[in-house]
Amino acid sequence: MSEQPAAPKLRTPRWERWQKVARRIRVPLGFVTAGIYLYMAATHPAHPAAIAWSLVLVAPGLVLRAAASGTVKKNRELTVTGPYAFTRNPLYLGSTLIAAGFAVALMSWPVALLLAAGFVLIYVPVIAAEERFLRDTFPAFSDYCRHVPRFLPRVTPWKSQGGNDLTGVSQAVTSASIHDFSLGLYRKHREYNAALGAALLYLCLLLLRPVLETILRRGW
Repeated sequence: MSEQPAAPKLRTPRWERWQKVARRIRVPLGFVTAGIYLYMAATHPAHPAAIAWSLVLVAPGLVLRAAASGTVKKNRELTVTGPYAFTRNPLYLGSTLIAAGFAVALMSWPVALLLAAGFVLIYVPVIAAEERFLRDTFPAFSDYCRHVPRFLPRVTPWKSQGGNDLTGVSQAVTSASIHDFSLGLYRKHREYNAALGAALLYLCLLLLRPVLETILRRGW
């Protein structure tokens, strides 16, 4: 289940330039993707069963992102507790689950392919850049990588044996329980926006097309 750290194979000037571009455009591109999704929701009939099934992916994705945001201390220490004891990128894994869920809700292969392409072109280089930063900043990151997978989670949480001897690493993992969660960090990272955005998309899936059809019938 663990993943051995390896030196980046694509550390070329072109690859590093794309990593910088990807980090800059990922937020604007997210708004563009949301606009395309809303257009699809407005022009395609709703599928209540598919929308209900999408919660199987969206809800865990939101919970995972919330847990990660309430645990991570960005740029201050290498977090290995909570969801970070299972996967090195719980925030991106949560986002992937949410995106997959909304693709299911719309029952659209083009949307699913668009989201998959966006992940490969944007988040893969962003993850690579962030891991390079962590490896250069925290000496214990390489040891952490040997035990915790980059994306797909372990079955059981990793328990650091080094404790305070692991420079730059937060306290040894004792569990992945709610005790690792900080509401203050959750608020600081504004993770509640993810839940609000998901709720808005669900409202659009259920109501946007009927509202637009009513407006058009009335000639507004």
